Amino acid sequence: MFLETTDSDVSPCPQLPPAAGRRKNLEFEPLSTTALILEDRPANLPAKSLEEAQRHKMEYEEMVAGAKRREMKEAQRKKRQMKERHRQEDSISNAMVVWNNEILPHWDTMYGTRRVRDLWWQGLPPSVRGKVWSLAIGNELNITPELYEIFLSRAKEKWRSYSETSSVNDSESDGGASLADRESSLDLIKLDISRTFPSLFIFQKGGPYHDLLHSVLGAYTCYRPDIGYVQGMSFIAAVLILNLEEAEAFITFANLLNKPCQMAFFRVDHELMLKYFAAFEVFFEENLPRLFSHFQTNSLTPDLYLIDWIFTLYSKSLPLDVACRVWDVFCRDGEESLFRTGLGILRLFEDVLLQMDFIHIAQFLTRLPEDLQAHTLFTAMANTHMVSRNRRWAQVSITLRVQGNVSQ
Repeated sequence: MFLETTDSDVSPCPQLPPAAGRRKNLEFEPLSTTALILEDRPANLPAKSLEEAQRHKMEYEEMVAGAKRREMKEAQRKKRQMKERHRQEDSISNAMVVWNNEILPHWDTMYGTRRVRDLWWQGLPPSVRGKVWSLAIGNELNITPELYEIFLSRAKEKWRSYSETSSVNDSESDGGASLADRESSLDLIKLDISRTFPSLFIFQKGGPYHDLLHSVLGAYTCYRPDIGYVQGMSFIAAVLILNLEEAEAFITFANLLNKPCQMAFFRVDHELMLKYFAAFEVFFEENLPRLFSHFQTNSLTPDLYLIDWIFTLYSKSLPLDVACRVWDVFCRDGEESLFRTGLGILRLFEDVLLQMDFIHIAQFLTRLPEDLQAHTLFTAMANTHMVSRNRRWAQVSITLRVQGNVSQ
């Protein structure tokens, strides 16, 4: 059944005039309520006085002028940003040409020159970073890609055997591997991979680099069962995987961990680690006496923050792009640069740290600000002098190891 509508059924409300008619004095639709001050009041309200209308007009013009000033300032900021980005891109592009055409083809004769070292300090172009790291770290262990495949096969076989065991509580040997070894090569690696650069979502299960990272770490535990897997290794391997092919990443990883400083830490050689901490404190007191005294007053020893920094080569504590710059200099200068970086961080945040107590300092140094910029850190590092009583880091470090003190 259909109902007929009559004129009496239609709402008696009059149709509103079109927007253009209501705002005929405006050249555009106002983007915010601030423009409403120019509107005439509704017919059922008293009209604006001439003075009020003029005041509203002036207020609106001031708001528009303020908005234009802000827009201009923002446009200038973006222009400066774009200019700086183009400058950096040009700089990287020019540096890439120099590295590819002049330095890498003549590495043995070029890498120690002043020109190359200066260029190195400015940061390696991403396209050559892995190659330079690989050359600088070297391959004293003479590992080949074929050797990597052998140890990777052993790791896969061990994991396969382990997964087939009925219980992880079974302490019987399996394929020549103890329960502790099997757990370190599977459970601990698996756990650590899930915590490696979690914000990137590329190393976690299902991510494009998950299996690759698992392979490199697993192969290393078979290559060096005397060391096995130690927490923190996953960050080092992950950074290498981002910059090198799989086999080359493993080769560089194994050689890097074979360096004296890394070996001391990953073997947990307490006596040698204490010598490194003592050497660090010599330069800490030399460079930052006030902060050094503040740390001593609060019983804040270097092991509370340096261990995490050294174990991961700062890749866990610093933004990834900044950490890669730190790696650049580490590959150039060796272990000294790791402690110089630590002092640079302390110098950069000295004023903040001086206001903190033990707990807040420890928390701050464990989780550094995410907006930390490479150029500010490297300025602080450049102002850090690795000379104490006319002795450089290597001399102080050796003296501590041999004599046990640096008082002479």
